Amino acid sequence: MKEMKFIGLDVHKETIAVAIADGGRDGEVRFYGTIPNTPEAVRRLFERLSGSGSDPQFCYEAGGCGYGIYHQLRQLGAVCSVISPAMMPKKRGDRIKNDRRDAVALARLLRAGELTAIWVPDEDHEAMRDLVRARRQAKEDLVAARQMLLGFLLRHGRKYSGRTNWTRMHWRWLGEQAFSSPHQQFVFAEGIRRIDEAQARRETLPHARRGASGKDQGHCVEGAGPIMPALPPPSGGRQVAAESDHGHSPRTGRLRLGREPAGPIGLKPLGGVDTATGRPRI
Repeated sequence: MKEMKFIGLDVHKETIAVAIADGGRDGEVRFYGTIPNTPEAVRRLFERLSGSGSDPQFCYEAGGCGYGIYHQLRQLGAVCSVISPAMMPKKRGDRIKNDRRDAVALARLLRAGELTAIWVPDEDHEAMRDLVRARRQAKEDLVAARQMLLGFLLRHGRKYSGRTNWTRMHWRWLGEQAFSSPHQQFVFAEGIRRIDEAQARRETLPHARRGASGKDQGHCVEGAGPIMPALPPPSGGRQVAAESDHGHSPRTGRLRLGREPAGPIGLKPLGGVDTATGRPRI
């Protein structure tokens, strides 16, 4: 019969602190040491601990390092659990934390059966989670970019008189704004470009998610399987420009959008506002 060993891993970006609790209520609990957080070091650790008739069971807390160690240990044939940090039993007044104490506590609690394991997603589910996170981040980036531009305009007394921002009329109003300072004109153009890029990312990701669920066809990212199709590159951001060196149009004073390369300060403009969409014309 194999001897049970309960292994607590305190995982960090560069290192893993390892503690071992022997089987049985009165078994010894000891700190094993610290190893590099690399697949080769984890493999060697498993081979050492599983030798001489031992049956190791591993656990570590869920965190920013993901589930790579879990999947590796399972492929090696080990039993491994990922623990919810929020449900770790804690002693009142025990405020001292370090890698050694955390690893020893994990090993002891694993042996006592007092840890709560979480469900670990497989690679396909994790790929879908990454896609959802990217969509959420794109939405947050768009909100931040819009707030930055509105704040910049407000600091310079530019207040839109309409009811709702980011409508056709609001974009038309934005296309009419111009600044006498070339530096302010450049900042304004960068704000528009940032909004346009964030908008393009937000609109692209839902199509990728539909493709991942089987409703859309596309090439797959190598190694990710059919659930994660390759994403098309985001469209280029529109660039706000002005015809004169100071960011003004001699005729109308409106800002324009164009795809031509930017100069040191401003950009060469093309046609004004698209009457169908209300967005500055590219």
